[in-house]
Amino acid sequence: MPLSRRQFVSALGAGSLLTLWPRANAVASGEDTRLLVVLLRGGLDGLHALPPVADPAYARLRGALAPNDPLKLDGSFALHPSLKFMRELYGEKQLLPIVAVAPPYRQRSHFDAQDCLENGTAKPGGHNGWLNRCVAAMPGSEGLAIATVMPLILRGDGAATTWSPPLPQEVNPILLQKLQPLYAADPALAEAFSRAIQTEGTNEVAMGKGGKRAGPQLPQTMAAAARIMGKSDGPRIGFVEDSGWDTHGNQAGVLMRKLAELDNALRAYRDGMGAQWNRTAVLIVTEFGRTAAVNGTGGTDHGTGGVAFLAGGNVRGGRVAGDWPGLGAGDLNEGRDLRATGDLRAVFKGVLATQLRLSESALDTRVFPDSRGVKPFDGLFS
Repeated sequence: MPLSRRQFVSALGAGSLLTLWPRANAVASGEDTRLLVVLLRGGLDGLHALPPVADPAYARLRGALAPNDPLKLDGSFALHPSLKFMRELYGEKQLLPIVAVAPPYRQRSHFDAQDCLENGTAKPGGHNGWLNRCVAAMPGSEGLAIATVMPLILRGDGAATTWSPPLPQEVNPILLQKLQPLYAADPALAEAFSRAIQTEGTNEVAMGKGGKRAGPQLPQTMAAAARIMGKSDGPRIGFVEDSGWDTHGNQAGVLMRKLAELDNALRAYRDGMGAQWNRTAVLIVTEFGRTAAVNGTGGTDHGTGGVAFLAGGNVRGGRVAGDWPGLGAGDLNEGRDLRATGDLRAVFKGVLATQLRLSESALDTRVFPDSRGVKPFDGLFS
């Protein structure tokens, strides 16, 4: 059986991971929790993913763009029909939607909004991220980004690394024969190379259904995150990103597909974490929301208030959190956007304080500098 390049590099990567996370047998079980942050780049339309079906203005503003047959939750909100697994989690009280939240940046630039969300401040232009500062505040911890380039949110002095599914092209066996003497001469690489040669079987990260090769999408990426983070000595903090959420046109069709991918990704991560799921939190965020009304191309434009989803085995879910401002004409921000009533940093603080046991002083000064006025979101976990 020919060895694919993906299998080859994956095996090498497995060897290197052992050196990146040397916490084997050193994890205190009572503190061995996990956090995965999922950033949906482009501005997910929260009003489409979590339709406020009981708001009297919603049907008027959205018209035909409102999803058909939404999955009802609490009488006030529903989930998009593509989010069937998230509805299951909600029924199991393991999913908590949080409405009308946004980073402190309240303008409409993707670049600046993502910058602020990742750097954890109200101003773009940061050089390091809050998730990295969180890692630095937890001695012995490491962060993992499933990405080809280190994202801003994990840049900084804390220990963090990236990993991404390699390209799926097959490796020429003749090339392997030529490389083997070179690797054999290096004691640090010889064992990993030998393991790579011996690796067999399919790799679901790089392969699509029916064996067709496909580039990694969010479900495959989050499945990979689970395989790494689910190990007993795996990193406690992870980050995954996905693009393609900027829906100025044909939003219904685009989000039907993208939300199904998100739903499958969350299922893949839950299944991959196994027993660790009960000590795991997944926080799904985006940089801002969309306009309340539909534009002329069947989509929505850059807005303000968005939605976040928190999932996990110990999440206090089965309800919708946050302060809903309403969609009436007098309730909208600048007469066009859902008004943000919550600061995403409060959600981040609430998750870090409870899930990772970071102190209030560390959150206010190190992780989110000069943020004493932003109190942690309370009641996120059981």
